[in-house]
Amino acid sequence: MYEADDKMISLIRDNYDLLQMLGSFGISLGFGDKTVKETCEDNKVDTYTFLAVVNFTINGYGEFDNDAQMSVPTLLHYLEASHAYFLDFQLPYIRRELQESLDERDSLAKLILRFYDEYAQEIRRHMKYEQKTLFPYVQSILDGLPTTDYNVDTFSKHHSATDKKLRELKLLIIKYLPQDGLHNNQLTATLHDIYENEVWLRQHAEVEDCIFVPAIRRLEQQTKQNGVARNISDMVFKTGMSRDETLSDREKDVIISLVQGMSNKEIADHLYISVNTVITHRRNIARKLQIHSPAGLTIYAIVNNLVDISSVKL
Repeated sequence: MYEADDKMISLIRDNYDLLQMLGSFGISLGFGDKTVKETCEDNKVDTYTFLAVVNFTINGYGEFDNDAQMSVPTLLHYLEASHAYFLDFQLPYIRRELQESLDERDSLAKLILRFYDEYAQEIRRHMKYEQKTLFPYVQSILDGLPTTDYNVDTFSKHHSATDKKLRELKLLIIKYLPQDGLHNNQLTATLHDIYENEVWLRQHAEVEDCIFVPAIRRLEQQTKQNGVARNISDMVFKTGMSRDETLSDREKDVIISLVQGMSNKEIADHLYISVNTVITHRRNIARKLQIHSPAGLTIYAIVNNLVDISSVKL
């Protein structure tokens, strides 16, 4: 497994396929003997996310130390750039290779080209959907904008493989290999490129399914929690609660204990004070905040960061 202190040149030397990946991350060549971390920082790429994608793609390593550390903006940029590379360069490049390798006057050659065009159209439709629907949705979450009923699970359920036509295409090419040396060499080289791209597409889909989708689920959950906190805050302050109400540290301790479900006696034992003192604190809290119910105090504790919203059953 590669780490941040490894030399970037070592990664490329061991895995030349990473050259295209570097471009999608926006990492330029000419990094000399710099480490992965240094190279990523120079190119404003999140190191942890870069290594997660690299190690997963090369070694199938998917146990990440800190999933929450994954940078969604870095992943989004990587996937968008990967789509642009494949749609704008790789698909047209393979098409030109096929044209040069085949005699288009031959009916079977025309069939092969038609199969390729249908395959390319399917890939374009698949990626254009992500570019039109999924990526803007993710960007809207990052920008803190209101989102629609769409979510990443909707995408995940319809994220199907697109390699059926590619298998048929390869089979046709293998059976059709011409007899003359020049065209045979050209078509063999083209077939090799098609196999390489099949691997690339599979890895691309796995990065989306195993890294990008879980990262968006976490982002959605975080956004949902933040939205709940905002709603609670709006509700609290609409009731006339002043943001300037101040409590003593001991009164805050009492509120935290109450939110955790402690009785007066349990609070007294926990804070090493008498039950009467607890009751006095509770009276002062109610007078200052004009809140008398445990639910109201729970809301106050969440809004004022006395307790974590994720630890409270709403």
